[in-house]
Amino acid sequence: MKLNTIKRAAGARTEPKRVGRGIGSGLGKTAGRGHKGSFARSGKGKIKAGFEGGQMPMMMRLPKIGFRSKLSKDTAEVMLYQLELLEAGTVDFAALRAAGLVPSTAKKAKLVKKGEVSKAFVLKGIAATAGAKAAVEAAGGKFEE
Repeated sequence: MKLNTIKRAAGARTEPKRVGRGIGSGLGKTAGRGHKGSFARSGKGKIKAGFEGGQMPMMMRLPKIGFRSKLSKDTAEVMLYQLELLEAGTVDFAALRAAGLVPSTAKKAKLVKKGEVSKAFVLKGIAATAGAKAAVEAAGGKFEE
């Protein structure tokens, strides 16, 4: 065997199809791509993920669920059992922040009924759920605006 006599194996390399060279070639006019459609265009049918041929895509048809309030970032929740840790008397937003019950990013606080409260608190400028309000008032406390 000599370098000048080496040949490829039979069928290892085929001549490329010469498309668009007239009717006689069998690949004239549309060059084997058929008529119209995305596969007939340049780019050979590269379509975006989720594209459904002009039909409304699934992601747009399905209902969007859930809601996140922009105000929730500003409001901190304080549970009744956390309030029990404080001394009885007047409690306002500054007192809650000083006790570490409210993060520094919060702008207001809301009392939520979770746990029990036995001390009489006077809550100033703090919102509360109906259940929390009833629990505080049952313990002898009250709310002031």
